[in-house]
Amino acid sequence: MTYDYLKLDYNSDTPLYQQLYLTIKSAIEKGHLKKGDKLPSIRKLAEDLKLSCTTIETSYQQLCVEGYLVSKPKRGYFVLPNVEDDTKPQKPPKFEIKAKVNNKILYNFGSDCVDSENIDIKVWRRHIRDILNRQEIIASYGKHQGEPELRKALSEYSYGVRGVVASPEQIVIGAGTQPLLSILCGLLNSDFNYAAMEMPGFLQAEQVFSDCKIKVLHLPYDECGIRMDALKESETKLLFISPSNRIQTGLSVPMNRRFELIKWAEENNSIIIEDDYNGELRYKARPIPAMQSMGSEHIVYIGSFSKLLLPSVRVGYMVLPPKLLGKYLKHAKHYNQTASKIEQLALSDYIKSGQLERQLRRLRKLYSAKSSLLIQSLKDAFGKNIEILLEETLLSVILTVKTNYSSSQICDMAEKNGVKIMPVKNSDNIDGTAKVMLGFAGIPVCDIKPAVERLKKAWYFG
Repeated sequence: MTYDYLKLDYNSDTPLYQQLYLTIKSAIEKGHLKKGDKLPSIRKLAEDLKLSCTTIETSYQQLCVEGYLVSKPKRGYFVLPNVEDDTKPQKPPKFEIKAKVNNKILYNFGSDCVDSENIDIKVWRRHIRDILNRQEIIASYGKHQGEPELRKALSEYSYGVRGVVASPEQIVIGAGTQPLLSILCGLLNSDFNYAAMEMPGFLQAEQVFSDCKIKVLHLPYDECGIRMDALKESETKLLFISPSNRIQTGLSVPMNRRFELIKWAEENNSIIIEDDYNGELRYKARPIPAMQSMGSEHIVYIGSFSKLLLPSVRVGYMVLPPKLLGKYLKHAKHYNQTASKIEQLALSDYIKSGQLERQLRRLRKLYSAKSSLLIQSLKDAFGKNIEILLEETLLSVILTVKTNYSSSQICDMAEKNGVKIMPVKNSDNIDGTAKVMLGFAGIPVCDIKPAVERLKKAWYFG
């Protein structure tokens, strides 16, 4: 039998079994070997090609694994009937991802970072190192619900700084708000097809609701928060609210409206999701305790540490009321923990040592000084051409600028001059003003004045 389709180079550095495999594969793909053709037996081909049986068998086995050949007991090796002539491996498609990169940003008023000079990094590193040295602990998966040590520490910490009443058993740990919301949505039944939010909403939460087939309703507000008449008319049984940091006013939801919301939840067997983002970071006035502290079993509380520690430390926690906790515990073992076990244990020690509360007191003073300096600098630079709204716990100010440009346009103008700011959602210029957000958590104190001066030049105010 001739084997013209087999090309072997006995002097090549490529192993003979691999050469044989490649040549037979090529012959099948090019149609030299047809569907159903029988290949020579291992012994026959070894004799004809002066190769070992092991070399032939290794090549045949690889072709069988890849679906080019099939081995039929006592009959031999055959080209598979379903191998097409055009089975040449396809190159993966190339996707060109164009990311907007601006290396000329000198001053960052974004909300995605904190001031690196004020991170408690040495102490945090020490706690991480201590956990890494405990190999018997870190060599295993974390608990589904979160590490017991951290849940106990959070039970005590959240009560002390936010008035949250929760046993360690009620606390679920996750890598931030979105993973925790995803778990929560899985616990809700078919009665929760809609989720209400105060306008303008919260994109990260809205995305989770959308993924879980829960439609978001943006409801109007008044001076006290989301309007009760609109909430009742919506007939929804799920409310997402940030009572400590209302985006539109920067104020907390007052106690009278909180009582109204709890009454609504109890009368309608509804659920209130309390997102207490940075609730403990209020510094101009004493923080109002969390709504959850008011004793309702209809409130799910969510807290996090992105501005107290590091945004890159993705640890958040959720307090489930008894009726949802029971549902969760039935399925808890099916949820993989999303937060690092090492960071959970380090955070537990960080809290128990009292360092987190010390960091909180220090940051309150820092952010008070930063916000005062930023507001004064903006007033000095723009005078009556702006209105300023301090969003205290969000660590930002909303700036309403008198201009003919849109919010996105003045953000672009600022960026071209080296300053990063953010447009406010749904704030298109319709009344001769544009709204933008300036976060001050990440910008150093010494950079605030020069950054504002650059904004002034970017917007042609002198």
